[in-house]
Amino acid sequence: MTSSAETLLADFLRYTLASERPASEADARGTCANGARWQWLDDGVLQIEPARAEAATKSVLLSAGIHGDETAPVELLSQHVADIAAGRAALACRLLVVLGNVAAMREARRYLDDDLNRLFGGRHAQAGASAEAPRAAALEMQARRFFAAASDAPHARWHLDMHTAIRASAFEQFALLPYTGAVPSRAMFAWLADARIGCVLIHTEKGTTYSAFTAGTCGATACTLELGKVRPFGQNDLARFANADAAARRLVAGAAPDAHAPPPRVFTVIGQITKQSDAFELHVAADVPNFTPFARGTVLANDGDYRYVVAHDEERIVFPNPSVKPGLRAGLLVVETTDATLGALA
Repeated sequence: MTSSAETLLADFLRYTLASERPASEADARGTCANGARWQWLDDGVLQIEPARAEAATKSVLLSAGIHGDETAPVELLSQHVADIAAGRAALACRLLVVLGNVAAMREARRYLDDDLNRLFGGRHAQAGASAEAPRAAALEMQARRFFAAASDAPHARWHLDMHTAIRASAFEQFALLPYTGAVPSRAMFAWLADARIGCVLIHTEKGTTYSAFTAGTCGATACTLELGKVRPFGQNDLARFANADAAARRLVAGAAPDAHAPPPRVFTVIGQITKQSDAFELHVAADVPNFTPFARGTVLANDGDYRYVVAHDEERIVFPNPSVKPGLRAGLLVVETTDATLGALA
């Protein structure tokens, strides 16, 4: 490898944040440890394949940094690339690594104009001159291209989109499964158990997130992972993410998940609070953790004539955020469905 390639693979995050790019087509591809072949495809986008890619049974997309201030998963993913390149981590699949909102990462901001994770599934076409719109289109194109060359066998296509949350949570690490119309898969729940994910939130309507796009359009077994709290680069305790990191590495290495790991609790979305105007009021304190329960009859939000009132004996709120733009989600409401969901896995 050239020294430029060594820098790219040894610290993909630093290389990307520094706005470096391969000097030539020849510098954008090469071979690393154990014969693995790599190719730089775009700013923050890297593909790595084992020496015998035709024998790989899985194609795995690992992404992080879709929100530019969610740094811990980005650091983990960059280290994973370095370990594969040096032969310290096994690679048994086709792997696409995506660092999402690179422009926002460079400015230590969540996003520049619009939440990138609300612009997939073609939603970027409605975002006008947004700085994030071209990036959403580019990431869709890369995912389509990557999965177009993947096997059609069940669970041969995977996407783990790794995030950290703005606020604390009753479950420090949880997952969100996009709605596809299909019953949740046993394979995904086995992986989530292996990663020691505390709970799973199941969506009941199509979304505009990155994982919703890869699940619905590319046929991927996909999830969004919330792995802890937002912190600046260099201030993360990566040991707190060890279980999820190890499970992602096992997936990429072709190793089986821990069959004895306890399953996560499951919650299903039953309502959404939508901010309709700047008069919107959310009656949830700024320090209330995700998955905080509220009793029937509690008024959680109002906006003119609009009110959200808890209609079940207990509903838990996730992602309460009154600062979103009008028309966007200001919170999700969920109820526990652990037994029913685990009993119906496909």
